[in-house]
Amino acid sequence: MRTVRKSSHAAFAGAIALIAAALPMYAQQGQPDVFLAPLSITGAAPTLGKVRNVTSRPGYDNQPAFSADGRSLYYTSTREDAQADIYRLDLASDQSERVTKTAPESEYSAVEVPGGGAISVIRVERDSTQRLWRLPLTGGEGRVLFPTLKPVGYHAWADADRAVMFVLGNPNALALGNLATGTIDTIVANVGRSLHRIPGSTRVSFVSKAYESAAWVMSLDVDTRDVKPLTKLPAGTEDYAWLPDGRLIAGSGSQLLVCDLTRQAQWTPVADLAADGLTAISRLAVSPAGDRLAIVAIPR
Repeated sequence: MRTVRKSSHAAFAGAIALIAAALPMYAQQGQPDVFLAPLSITGAAPTLGKVRNVTSRPGYDNQPAFSADGRSLYYTSTREDAQADIYRLDLASDQSERVTKTAPESEYSAVEVPGGGAISVIRVERDSTQRLWRLPLTGGEGRVLFPTLKPVGYHAWADADRAVMFVLGNPNALALGNLATGTIDTIVANVGRSLHRIPGSTRVSFVSKAYESAAWVMSLDVDTRDVKPLTKLPAGTEDYAWLPDGRLIAGSGSQLLVCDLTRQAQWTPVADLAADGLTAISRLAVSPAGDRLAIVAIPR
C-alpha cells in the first residue's frame, strides 16, 4: 500500500479545490509553437543552426521532450477537437503521430520513463483530477503512479523509481515520490514548474521562488534531501534546460542565454532569434547528444 508521510499533509490540504487553477497554466501563453534547431556545444558559446517551426498551425503546441535515443520529440498538442494529447515527432521522417487519444481526458508533459517502453504524463481525468500516469508506448492500459498525490502539474525522473513532482497548492510544493517504497515526501514549498534531472547524476533541479522577487535554480539530492542554490534565473524567466556538459540554457524574450556554473554563474546571451520570428521564448528541451534544441515560443 502506498502511503503519504505526515510531512506532506499540510502542503496538500485543500488541494482538490485548486485543481481548476491548474488548467490555465497550460493555456496562459496563448498559441505557442515548437521550434527545432541543430545545436553545437563544442565551442565556448553554443551555436544554433537553422530554426524551423515543426508545429506551424493554429492551436496550442508546447512541452517538448526528447526520447532517450534522441530520435523522437514528444510534445503536447491541442487540435480541432479541443483535446490535449501527446504527439511524437519522428526526427528522421519529420512526421508527427498521435500517441494518446483519450477524450474526454487530456494528457500533458510527456517524458519517456527510465528504461524506455513507456511515457509518463500528467493526465487531467474526467473529474478534473490531475495525477501522474504511466502509458505504455505499445498500447494497453495505463496506470496511475501515485494515486493519492494530486493535483500534479509537472514532473521529472531522478531514476527508475523516484520522481519529483510539482504539486499545486497555496503555495505550490515540490514532492518526491518513490515507486519502490510507495512513499511521498514534501521537500520544499514555493517552487516553479521547471523540473529536470541534472546530467550525469540522480540529482534533480527545480526553481525556487522563495528568494526576494527572483527565481533560483536549485539542486536536490534525492538520497540525502540536501538542497543547494545553483544560480539566479534571468529576470522574468522560469524555464531552463541542461546542456549535456553541465551548462544551463534559458530563454528571455527572443534571446537564448547560457550559464556556466563552473565560472561566475552569469547568464551570457548566445543567440537572438527575433529574425527567425520567435518571441516570448519559454520552455526548452535539449537532445541527449546535445545536437538539437527544441524551443517553445510565440511565432511573430
